[in-house]
Amino acid sequence: MSLIWICGVDEAGRGPLVGAVVAGAVVLDPQNPIEGLKDSKKLTPAKREFLYEQIMSKAKAWGVGEASPAEIDEINILQATMLAMRRAIEDLTIRLGAWPDKALIDGNRCPKLPIASEAIVKGDAKEPAISAASILAKVTRDHQMQSLHALYPHYGFAQHMGYPTEAHFAALKEHGACQEHRRTFAPVRAVLEGSVK
Repeated sequence: MSLIWICGVDEAGRGPLVGAVVAGAVVLDPQNPIEGLKDSKKLTPAKREFLYEQIMSKAKAWGVGEASPAEIDEINILQATMLAMRRAIEDLTIRLGAWPDKALIDGNRCPKLPIASEAIVKGDAKEPAISAASILAKVTRDHQMQSLHALYPHYGFAQHMGYPTEAHFAALKEHGACQEHRRTFAPVRAVLEGSVK
């Protein structure tokens, strides 16, 4: 009897005004458990980094997918999130050598997939594989934002990770939008249209 591989999937970065939306997909290895998995938002940055390394080395397979700011602007954030999730699972299948048997998706809807899938609201707190996927997605996106910070230090991306904070709004007003800003998001659009004083 062959093992059944269950893949957890979650995303990071739906709410920010800048950068990609990133998804993670993880099939955990029951022979190689990872202690301390939980929703990435409930972990310190240092703990997330530690678990990220554990996931990369101990999971049966993992994958990362993303949708760019241009794709988000073209198809909307919900569709871009579904696209990033599908790409993460496709990336995982390369490492697993086959499609997993089933995907557990954090949230209330699933991307179109050639395998069985189930949406689980607050799944990142209920399913360890989804918790692992949330950590993979969050740490990957945080690394991207740190790289963007090096390119555009005046926006403070390393501090707010692109989320709509007072400091981010102030930087947008002062410097305008950079290439990685999501132009269809209302605060960015307002700056581009010159309606922010």
